[in-house]
Amino acid sequence: MIFGVGVDLVKIPRVKEVITQWGDRFKNRVFSQGEITYCERSVRSEERYASHFAVKEAFLKALGTGWGRGIGIRDIEVRRNEAGKPSVLLHRKAKKMADEIGITNVHTSISHDGEYAVAVVVLEK
Repeated sequence: MIFGVGVDLVKIPRVKEVITQWGDRFKNRVFSQGEITYCERSVRSEERYASHFAVKEAFLKALGTGWGRGIGIRDIEVRRNEAGKPSVLLHRKAKKMADEIGITNVHTSISHDGEYAVAVVVLEK
């Protein structure tokens, strides 16, 4: 059964601007070391950072909580399999809430084109 669907759109130049201004401080506050490593392997790393940020926001929308329920942004981690398919790994408060609700699967899709990155997250119960 579908529990929730979330979509988020992120402007890539805005993420690039934040990274230019705050650098590692921003990256380490928002992304796991695995996410940073993955994003930095690309010449256009800002696209990857923007798409990962969009997944985090879309997850919270699908969960129906927003940022107000104590879930940290690093509690939501984007991973990729060998073929590049994205998945979401939950930690700490995000994992606890998903377990309490009975979320059994988190599906995600990411795309980017031009100035925008978009992510969709579907939570299954």
